[in-house]
Formats: sequence, structure tokens, C-alpha cells
Amino acid sequence: MYTRIAQLRTAAEFRGYVRSLGVDIPIDDEVIPAPDGALARSYKLKDGRTIGNRFCVQPMEGWDCTVDGRPTDPVYRRWRRFGRSGAKLIWGGEAAAVRPDGRANPNQLMVLDYTIRDLEELRSTLIKEHRAYHGHDDDLMIGLQLTHSGRFSRPNDRVKLEPKILYHHPLLDKLFGIPDDYSVMSDGEIDGLIGDYVKAAGRAYTVGFDFVDIKHCHGYLGHEFLSAVTRTGRYGGSLENRTRFMRGIVEDIRSECPGLRIGVRFSSFDMPPFRPGGDGVGRMLEYRDDKGDYCYAFGGDPDRPGEVKPDEPLELMKIMKEMGVELVNFSAGSPYYNPHIIRPAWYPPADGYQPPEDPLVGVARHIRVAAQLKAAASDMLCVGSGYSYLQEWIPNVAQAAVGSGMIDFAGLGRSSLSYPELPADALAGRPLNRARICRTFSDCTTAPRLGLVSGCYPLDDYYRSLPEAEELKHLKKTRAAGADTGAAG
Repeated sequence: MYTRIAQLRTAAEFRGYVRSLGVDIPIDDEVIPAPDGALARSYKLKDGRTIGNRFCVQPMEGWDCTVDGRPTDPVYRRWRRFGRSGAKLIWGGEAAAVRPDGRANPNQLMVLDYTIRDLEELRSTLIKEHRAYHGHDDDLMIGLQLTHSGRFSRPNDRVKLEPKILYHHPLLDKLFGIPDDYSVMSDGEIDGLIGDYVKAAGRAYTVGFDFVDIKHCHGYLGHEFLSAVTRTGRYGGSLENRTRFMRGIVEDIRSECPGLRIGVRFSSFDMPPFRPGGDGVGRMLEYRDDKGDYCYAFGGDPDRPGEVKPDEPLELMKIMKEMGVELVNFSAGSPYYNPHIIRPAWYPPADGYQPPEDPLVGVARHIRVAAQLKAAASDMLCVGSGYSYLQEWIPNVAQAAVGSGMIDFAGLGRSSLSYPELPADALAGRPLNRARICRTFSDCTTAPRLGLVSGCYPLDDYYRSLPEAEELKHLKKTRAAGADTGAAG
């Protein structure tokens, strides 16, 4: 089996093990604290706006808003912890739906007229916490991620899909029970949705967010546009058509909110769905169309499913640059059909599978592809993903990647749930608190898959003390027993 990160006690051991896997991950032997280290360097945007360091907090939602899309106490707690982290770039806080039917769950944050004041208070809460712990906020940048969940919309029931699809996918339709005669979104519906994004951006701008992210990742609607090669009409087929949705949103935001910056987080590569084999290890599902290729993975090689082909992502970078997109965040795949691609992990979520590759191979893939795309757009702010699995070695690898110009910012997602202060500790030269480092137990994914709120149940005392913690243990045991006996689950 694969070697666990915690067993690699020196940078030399890490470097040697990575080399034995046949991949490359940059790593520095020592982390240089502020003010001299690469992670402590400020980043200056074209207009002179400065971001104070090179750590970024990725969007992390908790399935814990009210049913009308307002934040609750756990949401405010999470945003305070993001502010406390020491990271100077906050990429969205969490995904916020632009309209009710686009929610990934019934308790997702929404960006509507009646939630404006709540969003303002969320942002203010984060800033106050950041100022209290770090003295000032003039070099802090906060965005809001705007989303529609598309194929994975569950606006009324945590386990019942109410999908909005752009085309019929030969594998995903079967996996998620979408019938052949299910209607796809019309061009007219898409035109109207563009307006909803623009209205949501205006609301974010009104309450002071520095930028909005037009989410195009993880199998949600924006990402599905990028793979809609079999769709006919204005929004499918050619890459020009498949980016028409993004371009329409960006153009209208720039017209109506000229002072608002725009970012895009997109899945820079994808693969066919994976499902567990008889041994529990993930296996890529096979598919060939009448042309002999798999055309549904944006950033994937249609002739060699499972391999990366960056041609279209590189072209997308040019398109975004021409549109005036200033910030880009590279992710990959989807947690719904190939979770090991987006979140390399030792322990899979309950509805997942054992990793088909050493998770460090997945981390290396993230870093390599992000570096390729960054090299093609050196004047755009670029954030990399996939760092949380590195655990103790997050600062060493992040410093090496940023210091060598492979990426501008190291993005931290699930590791921010258990140990939000990791950036602050690394920048201050303090030893990391190993008891709080995310070990990728995946309960933050398993819990919402089973209908519970998301959080770090193993390491965060707040979640460990909730009644849901015992319920989660019970549900995991029940699910595991069902799998052992061959029962459906």
C-alpha cells in the first residue's frame, strides 16, 4: 500500500519517495518565515492593489445555512476562522447560489436581494477577525464564489437530485438516474441565468466584496459548459460556443459593475467517472462513442481517457485574459464522479473508493498542470489546488512552487477546516501543530453525502461534540456493513 505522509519525516525522505513514484513535486528543505520567505511576499495587481502573502483559502461550504439561504452561527464561525488563518486571499468563502434551483443542497448560501445584509455581515465578520489576529486588513482580498449546481442540484432535499443539464452524458446520466427523455436547458433559459449571475455579482459588489468567482469546476453547471461538445446551438460544440456562457457573464459584469474584479475557478483537467471495483479500488469506467473517443473530459485527452491534454485549457486562459478576468484558480475533476482527482486522499469518502494511485501522484498532477497554465498567462493571478494532502509538507512544497514561479498562490481547502491557522504559523516560523493537521479522513465530504452538515469531525472539537458526530459514526458503520454483505447503499 502507499506510504502515508506522516511517515516521511524529512524533506529528503519526501523527495526520495516522490521520485520513486515517477513524478515530481518541488519541495524546499526549510521554510523561510516572514518577511523574507517566498510565501510572505506580497502580490501586486495591475492597478497597484496589494495582497499581503501567497496563501489562499479555498471555498469551503458546510451545508449549514438556513433553508432560505442565510448564514447561521456555524457559517459565521467558519468565516471567522478563515479570517484568523493569516491567508491574505480568500477565494469566495464558500459557494453561493445565484438562484434557489441552483443550490447543491437545501442549506446553501444564496446571493439574493434579501440576503444582501447577511453577506455584508459575513464579510465584515471575517475582516474583524483578521484584523484582531493580524493587526490590519489593507492587504486582504475577499471574493465571493457564484454558482449554479446544474447536474448536481439538490435544492429541496439533501439526497434527491433535481438536475439542470446541458446535454445527455452517456455515463453520468446512467450513474445518477437521468432518463433519456429528460429535458436539457434551452438557450433561452441560459440567457436568463446569465442575468441572475450578473445580479448576484452586483449584490456582492454593493456590500464590498473585492471580486466574484464565476465557478466553472467540479461538475457543476459552469464546468458542464466546458465539456458540452455534443450540445447543439449557441452554447455547445466549439470552444467559442462552450465559453459563451462565461463570456456573457463577464462582459455584463464589467459593464454594470466596472469596479468589480472577476475571477474564474475551473477544473483544468477531467477524467471519466470512477467507481469501486471488486477490491474497493477505483476503476475508470470505459466508454467509446462511434468515433472511438471520449469527448466529455475538458482538459482530458479524448483518445487516451485518463490522460491530461491541456490544449483547450490553454486556449481558455487566452480567452479569459482577453475578457479581462484577473484571477484564475485551477482545480480538477469532480467530487461526484472522480473524487480522487480533485482531492487526493488516503481515506476516501463513504461514497467513494480506495485510491487507484498514490495520492501524491494526484498532487503532482495538480501542480504540473497549474504550472503549465500559469506559464501561459504570467500576468494573471493564479491559484493552485491539491495542497492539503501534503499535510506537514504544505509550507515546504508551497514555498518551492511559489518561489520558482510555478504558481502565485497556494490554495488550502479542507486543511483550513481542521487547522485554519496553518498559514499564520508557517509565516511566523512556528512549528506546525501536528495534532490539528488534516489527515484527509474525508468526513467533511462523507457527512454531507449522508445528509449531515460538513465539518472536520475528527479534529475540530466543535464538530466532534455535535450530536451529528455520533450519527455520522453510525451511518458510516451501517454503510460499511452493507458494503461487506453486498447490500445496496
